[in-house]
Amino acid sequence: MFKLATNILCISLLSSHLDSSSMHVHGQYNTNLPEVIFEEQQTVNTQESEELVVKSPKEITITYGYSRDHRPDLKQFIIELICSGDGDIPIFLKLASGNQSDSSCFGQIAVEYQKQIEVNSLIVADCALYTELNLKLMSDLRWLSRVPLSIKSAQSLISTLPESEFINSNLPGYRFVSKTVTYAEVEQRWLVVQSQDRRESDLGKLSQKIIKAESKALLELKKLSQDKFACEADAIKALSKLSKQFKYHQIQESKVTEIISNKKDNQAGIAYRVSATVCKNESKINTEILSAGRFIIATNVLDSKQLDDDLILSEYKAQQSCERGFGFLKDPLFFADSIFLKSTERIESLAMIMGLCLLVYTLAQRQIRAALTESKSTIKNQLGKATNRPTLRWIFQRFQCIHLVEFNNEKHVSNWTQDRDFILNLLPDDCLRYYQLIR
Repeated sequence: MFKLATNILCISLLSSHLDSSSMHVHGQYNTNLPEVIFEEQQTVNTQESEELVVKSPKEITITYGYSRDHRPDLKQFIIELICSGDGDIPIFLKLASGNQSDSSCFGQIAVEYQKQIEVNSLIVADCALYTELNLKLMSDLRWLSRVPLSIKSAQSLISTLPESEFINSNLPGYRFVSKTVTYAEVEQRWLVVQSQDRRESDLGKLSQKIIKAESKALLELKKLSQDKFACEADAIKALSKLSKQFKYHQIQESKVTEIISNKKDNQAGIAYRVSATVCKNESKINTEILSAGRFIIATNVLDSKQLDDDLILSEYKAQQSCERGFGFLKDPLFFADSIFLKSTERIESLAMIMGLCLLVYTLAQRQIRAALTESKSTIKNQLGKATNRPTLRWIFQRFQCIHLVEFNNEKHVSNWTQDRDFILNLLPDDCLRYYQLIR
C-alpha cells in the first residue's frame, strides 16, 4: 500500500531517509514461544538438488533496551521507518525487538527496501548505518550517512583540518571541505562540515569543561600533597599517574619534600610528599577548539555532478523527516503514545495501522502544501503570519467547531467560513463530499 501511494501520487524517491525509534509498553510481556523452523530437502531433478529451508515469520520480542523515550524501566519494541525526501511520506515500516541495535540491521533494511521499491534511491541515515559490515552489504546501493567520530581517521581529520580549507556553503551558517577516502574497502567522499551555531555551542561547553576540569585537578593535587611516600620515586610515580587523568591540563611545576615521619616504637623515619601546580594543556585545548562544530557526512556517490556538496548537506539535514514521523506517532493527541495490548501480534497489527495513519496524514499535508505553492497562495499559521507550508495538525484545528445540523428534514453544515472553503478546495474532490460541497 505504501508503494502504491507513491506510484499514484508521483512521489519522488530520489532520496529515502532511514531511522528508528522505540515505543515503550506497560506490562510483563513474558513470551517463551520457540522459533519454529521447517526444513525439507527435496530433489529438483536428477542433475541437481537443493536444500529448501522455510522459516515461519519471527515474532518480535517485547523487552528492555536503549530507550529513546527515557523510560529504561519499561519494556519496548522498535519501529524502523523509511520516509521519502519528497513530503516525508512513509514508504517502509517494520517492527523489531526492543533490544535490537540500529547498526546491526540498518544495512539489511536498506537492501530489503531497495528490492521492494525497485528504485535506485539514495539511502540517508545517521551514523548507525556507517559500519564496515553495512557498507559492504550495500555495495550495490547509493547511500549517505554521518561518520561516527569513534573512527580514528575521522577524529583525526576534523581536528587537523585548517580553517583555510573550508569554503562557504549555499546554506547559511555552514562551511565544508570535501575529501576522497577509502574505508571498509569502499571508496567514498567525506564532506567535513562546520556549523557556526554548533561551533559556538561547542566552544561554550568546552569553556565550562575546562573550568570544571581545573577545579577537579587542583582538588586531586591537594589530596595527593597530603599523602606520604616511602621514597622520592614513589612520590613522582604517583604524581605522574594522576597527571595522566587530566584532559585539559598538565603539570607545570612539581616539588618533592622530605619530611620526618613518626613510626612505631617511637622511632623517627623519613617520608616524602609531593606538591605541584598545573597549567592548561594548550595543545589538547587547541585541538578541541579546531574540531568544535564539525562533523563528517559520507557517501559512495563519487561524482559531484550527480550529488554536489550542498545537496549532500541538504539531504542529511532532511533526515528530520523520520523524526517528524515518530513525533506524530508518539504525540499524545494520536492516542497511541501509551500502548496497552496483550500480545505482540496485536502490537504488530496496531503498528501497521499507525503507519497507515501516518501515510494518510503526510499525503494530505503534502497535497495542501503543493497546492498552495502551485497557486502561489498562503494561509495564516498559529501566529497569524502567512505560510505556504502549514502542518496538517494546524489545518485540523482550523476545522474545529463545524457541525452537521438537520432542520426541516434538511442537513446543513454550520460554522462554515470562506477560509475553510479555500482550504478544502486545495484537497481532492472526495473531501468535499463530507461537507456536502460540489466543485
